[in-house]
Amino acid sequence: MKLSIGGPLKMIFRPWVEGLENVPAEGPAILASNHLSFSDSFFLPAVLDRKVTFIAKAEYFTTPGVKGRMTAAFFKGVGQLPVDRSGARGAGEAAIRSGIEVLERGELFGIYPEGTRSPDGRLYRGKPGGLARVALATGAPVLPVAMIDTEKIQPPGQVMPKVMRPGIRIGKPLDFSRYHGMEHDRFVLRAVTDEVMYEIMKLSGQEYVDMYATAAKRQIAEAAKAEKEAAKAAKAALAQAEKDQAEKEKAERPES
Repeated sequence: MKLSIGGPLKMIFRPWVEGLENVPAEGPAILASNHLSFSDSFFLPAVLDRKVTFIAKAEYFTTPGVKGRMTAAFFKGVGQLPVDRSGARGAGEAAIRSGIEVLERGELFGIYPEGTRSPDGRLYRGKPGGLARVALATGAPVLPVAMIDTEKIQPPGQVMPKVMRPGIRIGKPLDFSRYHGMEHDRFVLRAVTDEVMYEIMKLSGQEYVDMYATAAKRQIAEAAKAEKEAAKAAKAALAQAEKDQAEKEKAERPES
């Protein structure tokens, strides 16, 4: 990945980086980042000397056919781990197990506490399950990471990416050893997650929204659907009014 994708990415987009000295040269650490674009998982590993392992849905690795094999090879190459989202508790438990395994090998584990990409560039509430539980179960330090302007490179609907300089800020490691053994206390998980999100907010300068990004996406989709339906209803009403007017004029027209 670093040779085939990372090199060209750095050459073309020239991402600027602050805080590289905060990434340990060896040993486990968690990189907890905001999530603005699918390219976040490419730019962050590209600027680091060490491998970063993220998680990805298992479907990316099991799709049949030539395209499926190419997709699987690509995601393996960029350090993604397949996570089976089936089962009683789905992706959450699978992600936690995967993260713990990566850190127990002494590697870097990348995670997006928001759980999904921001729909509007703002920073949303972090989900308390994955990040906090992995951090408390392993004792690994958490490095807050801010991706800057990556969403502007290829906005939704734009085919060709815009060549510009995104940024990456890596904060000082956060130590949560004071909560050791409390990874099943929901209040502790919330506190750990909120502390990490606060550090990400300071690094990124984003506006913080105290709701989950998934809920925001749902609201945006519902609003777009309502707007579309309202426009359709207005169009139908206009057409009916025009029809009624035409019939009225026809009725009032004297017979020839």
